[in-house]
Parts: sequence; C-alpha cells; structure tokens
Amino acid sequence: MSKQAKTLTQTELRRVLDYVTTRKHAARNRAIVMTTFLSGMRVGEVASLTYGDVVDGSGVVKAEIRLSATQTKGNHSRIVFVNERLRKELELYCRRYIPTNLNQKLFYSQKANSDGFSANTLTQFFHYLYKRVGIDGASSHSGRRTFITNLANKGIGVRVLMSLAGHRSIMTTQAYIDVNDEMKRRAVELV
Repeated sequence: MSKQAKTLTQTELRRVLDYVTTRKHAARNRAIVMTTFLSGMRVGEVASLTYGDVVDGSGVVKAEIRLSATQTKGNHSRIVFVNERLRKELELYCRRYIPTNLNQKLFYSQKANSDGFSANTLTQFFHYLYKRVGIDGASSHSGRRTFITNLANKGIGVRVLMSLAGHRSIMTTQAYIDVNDEMKRRAVELV
C-alpha cells in the first residue's frame, strides 16, 4: 500500500491557516482548506463545486451539498452535510465572492480565462501550500484523512464514516483512519 497522506494536528492546521492569512486570496484559500478539513470532500469534489451547489438563490449557505455522480470519484451521487463551523467559513468567503451566476465555480482561480480550479490545479495548490508551511507528508488528501480520523477519535462508527466519506467499502474507510497513541490511551481507559 502506498504511503497515506499525513493527518494534521490542530497545531499544524493552525500553522496552515496562519500562513494562508498572510497571502493573496486569503479568504478563498482559507475556505478551500477548511472545506476539506470540515467536510471530508475529495479535492476533485471541492474543485467541481459551483456557487449554486453551496449557496441557495437567496444567498444562504445550504445545510447539505448534493454532489452529482459526475462530481464524485466513484460516480455515485452523495450528500455532504455542512456543519456549523463549515457553514460559517463558507459564509465568510461568500460575502467576499459573489459570482455573476450560480453555475460559476465556487472557488475561482486567479488565472486569466479560467473558470476555477480543476482537480489537478487544486492538488498542486495543496502541494505547494504544505511545502511552504513546512509540513512533510501532507497532501491534498490530508484534509479528508484528518476529517475521517477526527470523527473516528470521537467514537463515530465506521459505517457512518463510510457514508460520510462516500466510500463503497468499510475496508477503504478503515484505511483512512490514522490510529494514534491518544486513541489507544483512551481505548485502554475504557476497560
């Protein structure tokens, strides 16, 4: 099995967010990072989002993001539930970025003649972001792995995790969970 993307600690995520704040497009970049960490979406799913996928016609961030089969890796539509923290992050971003129509990409690209990030350009965005922050082993998949691991740490069952991640197999979901010493300490205290 290939090496998995690093799961980030709260301190590492804070370092990433602190760095993003100092750069151009800070609101967009923070929203992108937090979307992966708070929703567990794949980078390709995040890149595919339109403004209308996330914001309703009256400008309110939706409680659920409905991904069509064409937006997902496995060609199976699914619902991404937007928690309160993610809703606030997206609201902050959407106050600054209001496209001319709901079909435009949620996350614009600063490149001329671009309709927004592709899965590939967003993967590169994360590669260079983590490299500049100095977090080895992190990748565009780190937010997703951290999301799943954090929920597992809180005792969420693997079947719920599987559904939230959009996996078709529990074994796939289990491979995402980064077992760490803190999880093991809490587990033995339950005996």
